[in-house]
Amino acid sequence: MSAKISIFQALVFLFYRFILRRYRNPKPKYQNGPSSLLQSDLSRHTLIFNVEGALLKSDSLFPYFMLVAFEAGGVIRSFILFILYPLISLMSHEMGVKVMVMVSFFGVKKEGFRAGRAVLPKYFLEDVGLEMFQVLKRGGKRIGVSDDLPQVMIEGFLRDYLEIDVVVGRKMKVVGGYYLGIMEDKTKHDLVFDELVRKERLNTGRVIGITSFNTSLHRYLFSQFCQEIYFVKKLDKRSWQTLPRSQYPKPLVFHDGRLAIKPTLMNTLVLFMWGPFAAAAAAARLFVSLCIPYSFSIPILSFSGCRLTVTNDYVSSQKPKSSQRKGCLFVCNHRTLLDPLYVAFALKKKNIKTVTYSLSRVSEILAPIKTVRLTRDRVSDGQAMEKLLTEGDLVVCPEGTTCREPYMLRFSPLFTEVSDIIVPVAMTSTVTFFYGTTASGLKAFDPLFFLMDPYPTYTIQFLDPVSGATCQDPDGKLKFEVANHVQSEIGKALDFECTSLTRKDKYLILAGNNGVVKKN
Repeated sequence: MSAKISIFQALVFLFYRFILRRYRNPKPKYQNGPSSLLQSDLSRHTLIFNVEGALLKSDSLFPYFMLVAFEAGGVIRSFILFILYPLISLMSHEMGVKVMVMVSFFGVKKEGFRAGRAVLPKYFLEDVGLEMFQVLKRGGKRIGVSDDLPQVMIEGFLRDYLEIDVVVGRKMKVVGGYYLGIMEDKTKHDLVFDELVRKERLNTGRVIGITSFNTSLHRYLFSQFCQEIYFVKKLDKRSWQTLPRSQYPKPLVFHDGRLAIKPTLMNTLVLFMWGPFAAAAAAARLFVSLCIPYSFSIPILSFSGCRLTVTNDYVSSQKPKSSQRKGCLFVCNHRTLLDPLYVAFALKKKNIKTVTYSLSRVSEILAPIKTVRLTRDRVSDGQAMEKLLTEGDLVVCPEGTTCREPYMLRFSPLFTEVSDIIVPVAMTSTVTFFYGTTASGLKAFDPLFFLMDPYPTYTIQFLDPVSGATCQDPDGKLKFEVANHVQSEIGKALDFECTSLTRKDKYLILAGNNGVVKKN
């Protein structure tokens, strides 16, 4: 009797699997390339796209796993991934991805992993094809699916910056709060996708799939549930333009990580070849900056690759007159911790002083100019700044934190109340390999990473002085007007966009804290 029941169940399953499902899900319509969708009204349809196969221009996943290995695991882990890559390239695609996941994630603490939201979005955005993005903009509901990249790598980028409604990726296995470096079984991933698309068919009726010939998703899942499937070829990707910054759905203001280049295989090779020289260059440049007078150190640093360009340098020879006989207050935007030092180089003065809200103990000891830590108490901080001005020139960065992109954060108005003459200073810095800032790493290493770059470059522009808000101001509005005016003048000089974002906004996004650093 039981044998008959088993045979009957098997027949019912076969009937459902091969006949009923085919009837409910008619054979989809296959198309070459999604460009024809640009002329269609897709606002009522659901678009399901493959992330690495249809959205990103690059065919290689190595740079993204290298970013995770370097930023979350360190130099040794990234070097292991680099030397293993020739062997990985000989494996099957699925096995190669598993090895890269294992090397990049094994032993990384889940709670502290922020590369998916703080580091990777910048590099993903720079790899998005404009044509594919324009198609996605026309869709009603957008679902991003990845067959290879773990969900923790792509979710922040797709949801926060491309405003994708649903993200489906393979989850990572965790034991004791640490990643094992193993993704969940592929069948579980397929079941999630299966259930999701079923719901979409019931809600919207028409589901359009966009994938590539190189991914396995189209072989079964896309063909079972999508009425139309569009395939992206490698030739199509080569002709695509890169999504311009001006068309980002959400501006990329903040990002973290040490690497300033996309670590492709060739870039990674050059990076590791430069490594031994980088340490020597940083040590030599640091010694010259600390121990040798400006008249000699400036040409030596220039010969070593450090570049400094100064424009409108009238301040060093003609100091603005102050009725209070104070020193000159230089107000600059904040690019790295070395901003005040480069102002001192530009003015050729070592007796210049600066204030900071948060600085590691190591950086404070090594600073060649006097650095005073502020307490975030408005009264005591104002008194400290006024006292420093009576002793000489002072450099302040009212943004309170660094910003790498062409944006200006809100200026704290405290500086407007301590001097009647303010000199705005517009600053930009460029690097090749390493950023000299961090939100979640050790700040003591920030200047060293900047000096490790082959050609660390600064451009400084001294702007026309403006009047402060030291006069009587019953409403207390003048200080904000002066602070906003100084911010806008620097923004115009640099062609940067002024924002109302603050230091707290940056650290909540990148590090999940309020920006207080530990003393190293």
